[in-house]
Amino acid sequence: MMDRIRQILTDKRGSAFPLIIAITLSLVILFTGISEYFRLLIVAQGVRDAVQTTVISVVNDNYDDVYHGVREGYSGAYQPIAEDFEESLDYGDIYDRLDAFLGLAYSGGYHEKRTSEGKLEFRTWGLSVDIRNAPFASGDQNSARFEVDSTIMLEVPVSFGSKLLPPMLIKVKTSAGYTPRF
Repeated sequence: MMDRIRQILTDKRGSAFPLIIAITLSLVILFTGISEYFRLLIVAQGVRDAVQTTVISVVNDNYDDVYHGVREGYSGAYQPIAEDFEESLDYGDIYDRLDAFLGLAYSGGYHEKRTSEGKLEFRTWGLSVDIRNAPFASGDQNSARFEVDSTIMLEVPVSFGSKLLPPMLIKVKTSAGYTPRF
């Protein structure tokens, strides 16, 4: 009986089996982690592109004021009022456009995207828009740029190890502007 147990313990057949299982599981975990990283990267890039698109549409809404006929190509967003000029900016509704573009729904102070099963894909909040008008009647065409900068907070839950890892939380910054070319 002891010889049989000793023979089983010293037998080398199948000794690589646990190692193969460990290597396979390690590769699956590594591949899943890399896939999750790319998923987070794609979501963040998509939201950044959508915010950029909506900011550009706000800049386009200001087009008629930026290049007003009285000072075409010579000043920022100004309108003639009596014998003077007054700044004329249109902030638009970026959240409304962003909601329509990404299919977001407003819930509890957040603009959220959910799956068909109701699972949270990502949420945004804290939109900040800064419109910098070009200087009035600036002779320096290099500084005469109408610009819109925006920031928005983005939270994306991590699906791999979600109980162990906190959600990805980043501030997405975008900017757009007009520069006169004539």
